[in-house]
Amino acid sequence: MGTFRAFRHMVKDSLDYITHGSKTYHIWMIFLTVIMLIGMYCYSIQLDEGLSVTGMTDRVSWGLYISNFTFLVGVAAAAVMLVMPTYVLKDIDFKQAVLIGEGLAVAALVMCLAFVVADMGGPSVLWHMIPGIGVFNFPNSMLAWDVIVLNGYLFINITIPLYILFRHYQGKEAQSKIYIPGSIISVLWAVAIHLVTAFLYQGLQARPFWNNALLGPRFLASAFAAGPALIILVLAAIRKFSEFKIEDKTISKIAMIVTVAAQINLIMLISELFKEFYAPTHHSESAYYLFFGLEGKSALLPWIWTSIPLNILATVLLTFHKLRNNFKVLYFCCFILFVAIWIEKGFGLIVPGFIPGPYGKIAEYTPTWIEIWVTLGIWAMGAFVFTMLAKTSIGIELGKLRYKKKKVLESETA
Repeated sequence: MGTFRAFRHMVKDSLDYITHGSKTYHIWMIFLTVIMLIGMYCYSIQLDEGLSVTGMTDRVSWGLYISNFTFLVGVAAAAVMLVMPTYVLKDIDFKQAVLIGEGLAVAALVMCLAFVVADMGGPSVLWHMIPGIGVFNFPNSMLAWDVIVLNGYLFINITIPLYILFRHYQGKEAQSKIYIPGSIISVLWAVAIHLVTAFLYQGLQARPFWNNALLGPRFLASAFAAGPALIILVLAAIRKFSEFKIEDKTISKIAMIVTVAAQINLIMLISELFKEFYAPTHHSESAYYLFFGLEGKSALLPWIWTSIPLNILATVLLTFHKLRNNFKVLYFCCFILFVAIWIEKGFGLIVPGFIPGPYGKIAEYTPTWIEIWVTLGIWAMGAFVFTMLAKTSIGIELGKLRYKKKKVLESETA
């Protein structure tokens, strides 16, 4: 009964805490709310008129929504790069950032599920994915596996930080025997969510662009580059706009993770390009369309030729120790690396897989403004969720949110 009372007061205190803040905080939350409202309006148009208002067709049936879904699965998985050294390897330098990383994973997973709902046309068809009610087709369907691992990873990333924060809210230390097993499971689960997503594409035999043995490992490498890069940018903002202290060595260690992952990702990219273009076959047409255009169609050229130079520039700059330890350079590199991987792992991966079609027809895809605003609305929702989670976590960790047992009991008995 006492535990339930304490939890109820933590929820109440957290809701009160996130509604108060500086002028900058309120401007940020209002901005996100406006973007979400515009996105909701555009989504209502999609619900009313159907997916015909998007740029997707029966030729290119996955577009901006699934591109963002695929990328955000990697961002969510990247939390493991902070969880493992903190909880498993006992590296205290990561301890300040791990709850922020797990909050980012929760926000990313919420966005993943929202993009899936948007791509399916509406929430009314989600019953098809419910085991025992819909056509779940488990274990034969890779999509069914994807649903399981994503929801399971979301559950893990909510329960472990919630337990730790709840103990700290009560002024107690979290018991390692409770959260360490869950942390180890989350490490394995993080790898699983990205590999299963990669297998979802690799298993489509009619799409040779995705039939690549390196797709799974590249998913992991790009995730462990883009995800921690975003975490560094978030930590930089937290250091600037809050009292929460993030040590320089914490950011430097995460930067090393980003650097190694970016180098591996670039090596794998070069290997893929060699495979596609050194001895090309008719299965290389998707790659030719992406990098050079095909039959006069070249909608993706500006995207990919923006992504590759940014990827190379960021990786080269991060490789040099002095440049990486210059935080202004580091933040710039993390930003352009994040953008580069978002392009390459989004449009650069999903759309070319449908071009050319089974009969050789080239039908290009361009997202409509409805899609763009729905996408921005979902990103704003993710940022909104993360901001609330981060503010609550920081408040508890700084001791501003604490359960005052005697005061609570007196107020309830009065």
